[in-house]
Amino acid sequence: MLPDRRLNACRPDLADISLKGEVAADRFVTGKAGHVTAAVAALRPVPDPASGIDTQLLLGEDLTIFETTGGWAWVKAASDGYVGYLPEEAIAPGRSPATHVVAVPRTFLYPAADLRTPHCLVLSMGSRITVTGEAETRGTRYLLLAGGAAIMASHCLPLGQWPSDDPVLVASRFLETPYLWGGRSGFGIDCSGLVQLSHQMTGRQAPRDSDMQRDGFGAEISRDSLRRGDLVFWKGHVGMMEDQDTLLHASGHSMSVTREDFRQALARIGYLYGPPTLCRRPIS
Repeated sequence: MLPDRRLNACRPDLADISLKGEVAADRFVTGKAGHVTAAVAALRPVPDPASGIDTQLLLGEDLTIFETTGGWAWVKAASDGYVGYLPEEAIAPGRSPATHVVAVPRTFLYPAADLRTPHCLVLSMGSRITVTGEAETRGTRYLLLAGGAAIMASHCLPLGQWPSDDPVLVASRFLETPYLWGGRSGFGIDCSGLVQLSHQMTGRQAPRDSDMQRDGFGAEISRDSLRRGDLVFWKGHVGMMEDQDTLLHASGHSMSVTREDFRQALARIGYLYGPPTLCRRPIS
C-alpha cells in the first residue's frame, strides 16, 4: 500500500506532500499539459533518484506539469491524479498525440520494420504510441512510428479498444512478472498496480493504491460471496479472485505475480497481518 498522492492542483509545502487529501497551499499553480516520453518513468515523492518510488507512468500517458527546477518536474498524472516528481528528460510539453496502446505485457520497439534488427526500446502494456504508417516484412505486419521506429502490429490496439473486458484475464497475463514496490508495468508491478493496470486495460479506471481501492472501488461484499474478479483486502495488500478458490496477486512473499490457493493465502498472510479487512466487487 502506498501513500495517497492525489492532491489538489496547488503547490503544497514539500514537507506536507505525503499527506492525504487537500493540503494548505502557498500559491495557486494552474500547470501546463505534458506527456511521458520514457518507456517507464518513476514518480517519486521528492526530486531525488535515491528516494523510493510511489508509482510509475508509462510512455504516452498525459500529465500536468506544475513546476520544473533542477532537472525535475513536479507533475500530476492525468489517469489517477497521482502527484510527484519526474525527471524533466522523461516528459515533453503538450498532450500526447498517441493513436494506439500496447496491449501485451511487454513488446519491443525496433529501428525498422524487421524483427532481426536490434531492438531500441522495450515497452509495457498500457504504453501509448503514435502510429504514422504500416509496413510488412516477411509476412509480419508492423506499425510505424515517427522517425521510422516499428512495433509489432499484433501487439497494439487503437486507442479506445481493449484486449479484454475481463480484468482477471488481463491480470493473468502478468503471471511471474517480478514484484516491484510502486511498480505499474510489465517489467515489475505491485499488488494495487496489478489491479489498476488490469482494469485500465479493459477500459475502466481504478484508483492506484490499495487503500483507495479498499475505500471506494466497487461495492462491499461478504467473504462467503466471493467470485471471479472480486477484490480481497488485507492491511497493505490487495488480491483478485480468479475463482472462488484461487487468489491472483502481486505477492511480496513470492516476489512475483502469482496464483495461490485462497485458503493457503488466508493462513499465510493472516499469520503476519491478520484476516482480510474488506472484500469488494468492482464490476457488477
